Amino acid sequence: MLNILLVCNAGMSTSMVVKKMRDAAKEKGLEAEINARPISECKDLIDTLDIILLGPQVKFQKPQIDKLVEGRIPVEVMDMRSYGTMNGTAILDQALKILNL
Repeated sequence: MLNILLVCNAGMSTSMVVKKMRDAAKEKGLEAEINARPISECKDLIDTLDIILLGPQVKFQKPQIDKLVEGRIPVEVMDMRSYGTMNGTAILDQALKILNL
């Protein structure tokens, strides 16, 4: 099962992106756990994740998260346009491309 974490400010828009990504995964027949959490909750989840995607509004926190993951998993910023339009399919595709899936 694919496990994706979106890092955000725990805002409503990210929750909507999560739902749309879950719907996209279901349409693709992928088993995926997709959740959103603030950076303060990332440390305890890292060993269960395949990838962390940052919301564009928290991209400044990438160095902090990179330090937490120590190269074990990819950490990338979600495409701003896809995030802004809440295009869950495009963001899921971005994650799959990063993971070579």
